[in-house]
Amino acid sequence: MPILLFLIDTSASMNQRTDLGTSYLDIAKGAVELFLKLRARDPASRGDRYMLVTYDEPPYCIKAGWKENHATFMSELKNLQASGLTTLGQALRSSFDLLNLNRLISGIDNYGQGRNPFFLEPSILITITDGNKLTSTAGVQEELHLPLNSPLPGSELTKEPFRWDQRLFALVLRLPGLASLETEHLGSVPTDESAITQMCEVTGGRSYCVRTQRMLNQCLESLVQKIQSGVVINFEKTGPDPLPVGEDGLTDSSRPSNSFAAQPWHSCHKLIYVRPNSKTGVPVGHWPIPESFWPDQNLPSLPPRTSHPVVRFSCVDCEPMVIDKLPFDKYELEPSPLTQYILERKSPHTCWQVFVTSSGKYNELGYPFGYLKASTTLTCVNLFVMPYNYPVLLPLLDDLFKVHKLKSNLKWRQAFDSYLKTLPPYYLLPLKKALRMMGAPNLISDNLDCGLSYSVISYLKKLSQQTKLESERILASVGKKPPQEIGIKVKNHSGGGVSFTHSKNFRKLLKEIIGESAPRLTEWNTKEFAGFQVGLLNKDLKPQTYRNAYDIPRRGLLDQLTRMRSNLLKTHKFIVGQDEDSLHSVPVAQMGNYQEYLKTLASPLREIDPDQPKRLHTFGNPFKQDKKGMMIDEADEFVAGPQNKVKRPGEPNSPLSSKRRRNVTVIPEVHEEKMENGPIPPDGFLSKSAPPELINMAGDGIPHPQQLDSLSDDFTSLRKDGLVHRPGTSALLGGSKHCGVSVEERKASVTPTLGTAPNTLHITPAMAQGINADIKHQLMKEVRKFGRKYERIFILLEEVQGSLAVKKQFVEFTIKEAARFKRRVLIQYLEKVLEKIDSHNHLNNVNHINSRSSC
Repeated sequence: MPILLFLIDTSASMNQRTDLGTSYLDIAKGAVELFLKLRARDPASRGDRYMLVTYDEPPYCIKAGWKENHATFMSELKNLQASGLTTLGQALRSSFDLLNLNRLISGIDNYGQGRNPFFLEPSILITITDGNKLTSTAGVQEELHLPLNSPLPGSELTKEPFRWDQRLFALVLRLPGLASLETEHLGSVPTDESAITQMCEVTGGRSYCVRTQRMLNQCLESLVQKIQSGVVINFEKTGPDPLPVGEDGLTDSSRPSNSFAAQPWHSCHKLIYVRPNSKTGVPVGHWPIPESFWPDQNLPSLPPRTSHPVVRFSCVDCEPMVIDKLPFDKYELEPSPLTQYILERKSPHTCWQVFVTSSGKYNELGYPFGYLKASTTLTCVNLFVMPYNYPVLLPLLDDLFKVHKLKSNLKWRQAFDSYLKTLPPYYLLPLKKALRMMGAPNLISDNLDCGLSYSVISYLKKLSQQTKLESERILASVGKKPPQEIGIKVKNHSGGGVSFTHSKNFRKLLKEIIGESAPRLTEWNTKEFAGFQVGLLNKDLKPQTYRNAYDIPRRGLLDQLTRMRSNLLKTHKFIVGQDEDSLHSVPVAQMGNYQEYLKTLASPLREIDPDQPKRLHTFGNPFKQDKKGMMIDEADEFVAGPQNKVKRPGEPNSPLSSKRRRNVTVIPEVHEEKMENGPIPPDGFLSKSAPPELINMAGDGIPHPQQLDSLSDDFTSLRKDGLVHRPGTSALLGGSKHCGVSVEERKASVTPTLGTAPNTLHITPAMAQGINADIKHQLMKEVRKFGRKYERIFILLEEVQGSLAVKKQFVEFTIKEAARFKRRVLIQYLEKVLEKIDSHNHLNNVNHINSRSSC
């Protein structure tokens, strides 16, 4: 489970802005969010743990630690503000202490018992800073210093504040404040020259000098690739250089080797990858890397260890040794000059032995515990970790299995006992387990001695208990804000100095501020700002100092009283001197913090119809839906077909079918008139094309009161084609224009209809255009609504003003809107309406042709 700790520079210098107008702190926040998005592409990111630390004083610098979830991490990130000093050293120390909080409790460091690479907590510490000078209360620091004193118990057992599975990477922002005219060159990002670069290299990481936004994105991509499970080891050469290798892969003794000149591959500080088990997801290993001291019962305390073990390799070519069933550990080395040199020798069948100085009891260099070997395909270099002093153990075990057939004699037993004397005590338990796995007899006593004195063991247990208490204290302070200063501390300079209030310059400045004297125009350079006028201070305006109530003029008493009451009772919701318009000037970091805004709102009222599906707020996404309480989408019902068929209200045996069919018959008798020269389109063809359950009219033929009040919607008009059109419906009340009917006959046919509406209004083209625009807007809103109540949509289509062609356009528009929201059932009904309109257009065209032919 990788740990990703972000250390954000929150000093005041992070308020500086780039050429785009964004501050460094906003860029840092955006970089963290982008990094999380890039990391989320990897399925292994599900187990990541995120922490957030700032430059505040400890322990208040920890904004998100071991117990905080991802939501808290993001909330604290958005609310960060830049203020204070650049205390990078203290912030790094607090970050490493946070990572090391539980290591002593879990025993992952295994002090005095060897270093197990498979006991690790891979951690990546990413700091984002501006690279400015390091400042503290003592002044400006030229070098980066981490405090030596740590509140964490057991920190004295390691010389450095970090561990071998923790790496530091730094993004140093160097973005210019003005737009650069130079073209950006793509390539590798260079390291920064600030003080943090050396610290990054010591931990096995690196720094990035970020000068553009594109370069920042490139660095984030690189950092995502750096998240690997492994530990950092110092590899150093011991002894002479190897003989050069010829083109045939064999050593060439005739070619001289420069053993005294330092080469890059002589000392490398790189990572070895510790791969997790494919089945359990946890790294599995058998053998530790030895300690750099021999554990003795007489040691009063453990010597402090370095965070990274120093592994020395001998360049003498040896044959790699391995026997059947003996477990060993294999770790791949990170690419480095050492791996490149070994691969260039093209010797996959030889190896170089590795040692840890002072690990043995009788040998200063120690005995080999493994070897470096190139892979058979020459693609990588692997570190093989074997039992300690394996060149002696492996031949003994081979003889035990092959020669003695698991029945050891006295000579073999004496050789094995002499080997055990060279073995550090912490190797006895893993060796006993390995022999048991091989099926060998019990050759090691059950009373194993770890090699540590009783006082050392008691001290480690005591440290574990103290760490638990300190861990609870630190975790309890996470998220709390530091206490505010009650007042400003002013140093008391005793002496005969003149008070600052008696200074002539101060009194002059005070008079200019309160308006008793105007500033001199000679101080202004009018030529520098041509076209501008200098605003003189009005002497009639007096400052509002609230010193004496009698100084307030009579005409300003009410205004002053309102201000005084507001300041006394704190009834204003914003800062004094800040108007309401400035409240909408929200910083970029707080623009998306909608949850905090919701907390200030009053609790909403109860829903009128609790059966209706609840809608979430659509802040930022108008199509956001509640997946739990959402109704089944009609697209899913349409796909399901007859499997989930439910009897609809319009079908027989439904109590609403007869009532709603009776409602549809509530139509004025004038709609049933016939034309002499052919049938007319029936009234309400849109309504009749829709299914009965979609028509929701007032029951039992009683009109709604709103229909009686809105007389402006109940009018008729004479169309150009001779048909009387009622705007509230799509009914065509007159006949088509033809040569066989006189004007008087047409007026007579229209007169009874006009008599039914005494307060008739004439719709102008401008009015019709405005009505149609409003209907179009309402149609868009109705189509978006949930459910299958479409009666309002068909009522709106009935009210469209204009010819059948205009109505057809509105129906086609509604079909497109319904397709956007996957309203398939609605689309079926609207297509029936569209077919009805096309049939009426075709019938009118035929009647028009027949009337011309008769003429």
